[in-house]
Amino acid sequence: MPPPGDIAMVFGKNEQGVHILRRREENAPLETGLLQPLVEGRPISGELISMRQREDLPFIYDVKSELPASETGAGARSPGPSQVATDSYRKGWDAIWGPRGRSSSRDVN
Repeated sequence: MPPPGDIAMVFGKNEQGVHILRRREENAPLETGLLQPLVEGRPISGELISMRQREDLPFIYDVKSELPASETGAGARSPGPSQVATDSYRKGWDAIWGPRGRSSSRDVN
């Protein structure tokens, strides 16, 4: 039998994903979780894990944390809007449209 460690047991499935019970180490409390497949273009919420099925117990999986929750989209957000314009983007914009100047208002008579 493999040594105890980070393990999970699948106990249900629905249209949102697979439900698991997880124990991160031998004396750790049980946690519940919902596993969802990675979808390109969709943010990762929570922890990114991989699971390997045990041969002796097919409903028990060895879990490996690939990316902790603090480094995924859920925990990595900073206050305020997203930064989408980089310096190279701004230089390219200025090359095409010219540098930004003060907006001038037209006098309406």
